[in-house]
Amino acid sequence: MRVIFMGTPEFSVPVLEALVAAGHDIAAVYCQPPRPAGRGKKDRPTPVEARARDLGLMVRHPVSLKGAEEQAAFAALKADIAVVVAYGLILPQVILDAPRQGCLNIHASLLPRWRGAAPIHRAIMAGDTETGICIMQMEAGLDTGPVLLRATTAIDAGETTATLHDRLSQIGADLIVEALSHLSELSPEPQPQAGVTYASKIDKAEARIDWTAPAAVVDRQIRALSPFPGAWCEIDGQRIKVLGSGLADRLADGPTEGQGAPGTVLDDALTVACGTGAVSLLRLQRAGKGAQDRETFLRGFPVAAGTKLAQSEPAQ
Repeated sequence: MRVIFMGTPEFSVPVLEALVAAGHDIAAVYCQPPRPAGRGKKDRPTPVEARARDLGLMVRHPVSLKGAEEQAAFAALKADIAVVVAYGLILPQVILDAPRQGCLNIHASLLPRWRGAAPIHRAIMAGDTETGICIMQMEAGLDTGPVLLRATTAIDAGETTATLHDRLSQIGADLIVEALSHLSELSPEPQPQAGVTYASKIDKAEARIDWTAPAAVVDRQIRALSPFPGAWCEIDGQRIKVLGSGLADRLADGPTEGQGAPGTVLDDALTVACGTGAVSLLRLQRAGKGAQDRETFLRGFPVAAGTKLAQSEPAQ
């Protein structure tokens, strides 16, 4: 098939590679424009642009698709279909209608749960036990279109957004190839009205750890925000990102009275009391340094039992 591919971040790259490997004719690759990055603040191409150029594909990165000129250029590609995955721009109806068989979106949740911008983060944060990929026919609403195919995967107890992101990306790549090879045989399934939830974009204010929350909530927050933006707390006046954690078994099911107030380090292995239960901090990162496992971190930054970690500021 003649395909327009529309995607931007690392999540989208395996999908592009799978479409090329399956023999589809990639008419053009659309992605977000290069943006300043790194210490020199030089324009850096997105992961999709970099890979597309490696593959010898034509790349376009308009700042908008609302103008008549960009819409005409898109239609002139005469694509059979467009495949969209984490592109980053809203597609006007004229764009959705341009390919002969419309536009398909690869969405990282089991729709209608977690429509929107951050479905992987929100699924972990909410304590979902499973998630997946949906291949959806795009329409004007936010992730409201009928679903052609779906695949499910479990969310493991120690799952982070990083690990789940990579697994879902590969599932999406495999599923879109299957969808395109059987497109005429698939029946679009309208999404039910029951069970709709929205995965709003992660706000930086959500990243500071509130030790008064139950341990299960703190653990999910840490894992959901790893690696980006990274949940954080203050230890001895320094801002520390916490990128890995687990429930401390000996305190997981009860209050911490007698063990320490919320935010108290309970031992020399970074077990921290929460509102109920406690969490073990397993991977941490100091400002200006790389992420380290707990043992390595503690060798360079000892944290004694009884240390009080700064509490989250109260909501305004």
